[in-house]
Amino acid sequence: MTDPIADMLNRIRNAQAVLQPFVDVPYSNLKYRIAEILLRQGVIKKAEKKNNKNRRIIRIALKYKDKQPVISHLARISKPGKRVYAPAKKIRLSRGGGGFVILSTPKGLMVGREARKQNLGGEMIAEIW
Repeated sequence: MTDPIADMLNRIRNAQAVLQPFVDVPYSNLKYRIAEILLRQGVIKKAEKKNNKNRRIIRIALKYKDKQPVISHLARISKPGKRVYAPAKKIRLSRGGGGFVILSTPKGLMVGREARKQNLGGEMIAEIW
């Protein structure tokens, strides 16, 4: 697999398409940090580490409102073949502030609004609304 973050986002998107209550994603520290950001932003119910038959996974409990997924759009911005970086002043507001962008900054992963407040730029990982 060349892009595990894109795989994680696709698993979430596919599980929501069939209204699954949760989705399992292979564990990595980066993917767990992304799941924590999704939890803090209120677009998923829960994210927890589990051991499943000699494999570590992240179990993500998905959130729905009136049988519609809370997340309507997941997009990978920076890809292995084309990395996308932005200085603090050029971090775009997703959907006029209705969504958010996840960035990898020198101080760790954070949402675009936090990065702008701290005047930090970085690699734009994903866009969610």
